Amino acid sequence: MTQTISSEDAGPGLKVVTLSRPEAANSLNTAMGHELLALWTALAADTSVRAVVLTGAGRFFCAGADLKERDGMTDAAWGEQHRLFEDMIRAQLACPFPVIAAVNGAAMGGGAEMALACDFAWASETARMGLPEAGLGIIPGLGGTQLLTRAVGERRASELLMSGAPIDAAEALAAGIVNRVCGPEALMPQVLERAALIASKAPLSVRAIKRVVRGGAALPLDQAMALELEAYNHLFTTEDRREGVAAFNQKRPPTFKAR
Repeated sequence: MTQTISSEDAGPGLKVVTLSRPEAANSLNTAMGHELLALWTALAADTSVRAVVLTGAGRFFCAGADLKERDGMTDAAWGEQHRLFEDMIRAQLACPFPVIAAVNGAAMGGGAEMALACDFAWASETARMGLPEAGLGIIPGLGGTQLLTRAVGERRASELLMSGAPIDAAEALAAGIVNRVCGPEALMPQVLERAALIASKAPLSVRAIKRVVRGGAALPLDQAMALELEAYNHLFTTEDRREGVAAFNQKRPPTFKAR
């Protein structure tokens, strides 16, 4: 039984993962690191999962690492905890299905990095995001420097990282960190609607899109296009491609089986 997170079904193939330490602004502690690592690992092995929404309980998404737990940690203990967090974020990034952030409140430090590690993010008007690690004598260590740079570009990322200044939802939207901003009450219904739409698509196609977008972004164009064609050439031989075309011509919803 988990204590710091929850995972609930929200429709066919759709799950909602909630960071659930509202009394501590959903900050990331050792227990949450272990539970998220186990959960992402289990979900990645579940072929029935088609999309996951990640959000926070209460008024916060995640305030970052729990600095009360870290206060007084030895260097060895700090390093051991961070290796756990590294494994956790790599497990999230390795999920073959889309992971969508619903940033319902402040997402700072490691919380912002978890949102950046999602395939895309929507935010509440009340959300704030920031990477304040330079003010703590460290730098982001869960991919924040690289994921932010890929999202907003080198110059804008440098300013945000070096200053540690938080930005509001409107600024995050303008910068390309989030895709859409919603009213606080509308955020989850609208994110779930979009996630359900994604979950209704051919799962092999959606997983291939994630793999090709992520993998191709770091490759020269010719190699990225070769990666795309490799996936395309596999997909047109699948049962789901035949079902998708048949359903279109028969004017009915397709029934995809990930085969």
